[in-house]
Amino acid sequence: MTRLGIIGSGGRMGRAIAQAIADAGHELAGGVDRDEDVAPLAAASDVLIDFSSPSALEGNLDAAIAAGVPILVGTTGLEERHHWLLDQAADHIAVLQTGNTSLGVNMLAFLVEEAAKRLGEDWDIEIVETHHRMKVDAPSGTALLLGEAAARGREVGLSNVAVRGRDGITGARESGTIGFAALRGGSVAGDHTVHFLADNERLSLSHIAENRGIFARGAVKGALWLAGRPAGRYGMREVLGL
Repeated sequence: MTRLGIIGSGGRMGRAIAQAIADAGHELAGGVDRDEDVAPLAAASDVLIDFSSPSALEGNLDAAIAAGVPILVGTTGLEERHHWLLDQAADHIAVLQTGNTSLGVNMLAFLVEEAAKRLGEDWDIEIVETHHRMKVDAPSGTALLLGEAAARGREVGLSNVAVRGRDGITGARESGTIGFAALRGGSVAGDHTVHFLADNERLSLSHIAENRGIFARGAVKGALWLAGRPAGRYGMREVLGL
C-alpha cells in the first residue's frame, strides 16, 4: 500500500484527491494546507501530491528533496522560474509536473500534437477554454499544455507563436500563431477545444470535464506510477505510455 501525502489538502482538489486515494485502496499519509510545515508530511509519505500554489512550490520541492520522496505537481499558473526549480529538483528526485492530471486531457494533447505535425501551417490553431468563475489564472494550465503540444508538433517554441488576447484593431491573423481564448463563469469544471481551421474545412478536438473527480483519479494514478521511479522529470504522457 502506497502512502500518499497531499499538499493543499483543504482545497477542492485536495479533498477530491483524498477521496480518490481511499477509493483506490491506498493510504492517505496526511495533508497540509497554506503556511503549514511540509517536512513532517514528506517524511511520512511515499509520494507527495502538490495542488497548492505557485508561491509555495519552492518550499514544497525542498521538503520533497530533503525527504527523498517523489512529488507530483498539479499546481497551475507556473512561470519560467518555477519550471527551472522543477528541473533542479528533478536532479535529486522523481518529479511529475502537469497542467492537467486527467487521462483524457493528456490523450487529447497527444492527438493535438499529431494533428499539428501532419496538417502544417496552412491550418490555423485556436484554443478555447471555459472554467468556473472562481478560477484565478488564464489561460488555464490545460490550455497551455495543449498549446505546448501543438507547438511541439510544429517544432516551434510556444512562447514565440502564442497569442493570448485580441482587442481593438489587431490586423489580420499572423500565419503560424497559436491563439488562446479564456471564458469564465458558472461552475464549469473545465472545457477545452483545439480548433484547426483551414480554407473550407475545420477540425475540432475537445475534452469536457464533468467534475473534479477525473483530475483526482488521474493524480492518484500518476502518483502511484511515480513511486519508486529514479530521479528525473516526468509527465502524464509517460503514465499513459505515450
